[in-house]
Amino acid sequence: MTQITVKNLSAYYENREIFKDMSFSVDKGDYLCITGDNGSGKTTLMRLLLGFPVKHTGSVLFEGDKKIGWLSQSNEVRSDFPASVFEVVLSGFAGKSFFGTFYTKKQKSAAVECMKKLEIENLKDRAFCELSGGQRQRVRLCRCLVADCSILFLDEPVTGLDSDSVSEMYSIIKKLNSEGITVVMITHDISRAKSDAKHILNIADDGYIFCDSKGWENL
Repeated sequence: MTQITVKNLSAYYENREIFKDMSFSVDKGDYLCITGDNGSGKTTLMRLLLGFPVKHTGSVLFEGDKKIGWLSQSNEVRSDFPASVFEVVLSGFAGKSFFGTFYTKKQKSAAVECMKKLEIENLKDRAFCELSGGQRQRVRLCRCLVADCSILFLDEPVTGLDSDSVSEMYSIIKKLNSEGITVVMITHDISRAKSDAKHILNIADDGYIFCDSKGWENL
């Protein structure tokens, strides 16, 4: 079943065209990696998919379930945020409201289950600001997932992580996809995209390529 349909999409910044006439679809359970050089429009495309106000022509259509989780590069949960891991994860139920929010028993239970899935339950009472980079990114990811998202958008989720944390993060993302979550991820890691993703969308100055990741070498 198709979850996202992009048709004849062009994006603009002021008077400059960022990319032109892009069409592709994302099926439920897909794993799409968006690649390309810096400045090619990867993040602009993701912002359009997420519904941010970007000047454009063409259309983005969601069908069926639209429960979105989003892990951006400039994450709103700052590394010096004065809260426990559990509080940060729970804040995924409350949008950007971190203080004075009441959480139900059901939400607290869901937060614990999500932490178990990402193997961070042992960090529950730790201060978020005391965690390593890899641990923080797992907590941020858990915050995205806690409200039962069906589509996960990731903008270069391993930036700044050490090699062990990079491997762990990619393994978690692949596992989430195998459990049915649709993944749309921006990455510069072509080898990982070819091994893990089902489809690759590469944006270049002269256009774009959308293909099955296994057929990438034949292009």
